[in-house]
Amino acid sequence: MKVRGERECKECGTRWSYYETGSVGCPACGSLRSVGLDERTEHTDLSVEFDLTPVRNAIEDVPPAELAERARDRAKEYTRRRGFINAGDLRELDDRYLAATELLHVADVVGRTIDLEDREELYFLALLRGADRGERPPVEEVPPSLQGPRGLAYANAVREYRRDVRSWTEDRQLTDAERGVLETLGDHVKRIRMLDGEVEPRTAERLVEATRDFANGLRGDELAFARAQDRLEDLEPGGVV
Repeated sequence: MKVRGERECKECGTRWSYYETGSVGCPACGSLRSVGLDERTEHTDLSVEFDLTPVRNAIEDVPPAELAERARDRAKEYTRRRGFINAGDLRELDDRYLAATELLHVADVVGRTIDLEDREELYFLALLRGADRGERPPVEEVPPSLQGPRGLAYANAVREYRRDVRSWTEDRQLTDAERGVLETLGDHVKRIRMLDGEVEPRTAERLVEATRDFANGLRGDELAFARAQDRLEDLEPGGVV
């Protein structure tokens, strides 16, 4: 959505940035009557906290299922409010968002699994330990039973990021090559989602890398754009993953 980010309260005259607070309410007096002082700018990235400390502090006190439910709720709230356009600038598809999305899906599985294996629990705890700091477990540590949640999480993350890219590029003319990459990203997202994420972890990781390179290409990095094309070609049937 496009908003006027620099606000001035009609009641008390306080000025603030919507881009920082994510609210049209005056931070000084709470009034909702304000005016925008700048031009409308695309902005989807709302201000939201992601802190798993209270969940981590309960590790010794609650069973894994309850711990997973608490982690899932916090990850869900964070990812629901996050976007990738901040005051007109396209942000990265960052590790914190990816880790939060993966925690959301893995926690859902952990919460529903009666006989949780040690490897599954350790992987969940690894995510819980570092997701709010943007730390993601490496591909080689993903248990086979959790490859689906990881793959689905990353496909969903790319889907949301691609949606913001489309909004960000509405006012510019994409080249045929750029439109082609954008559509190919969408095709891979659909394929992985149809498989419920059941792809090799390296495949999901390659999709994320291609998305990041594509975004950098849109910002003018021609080498990154070429890498995005190569990565997506490798993801095609028969390609090298």
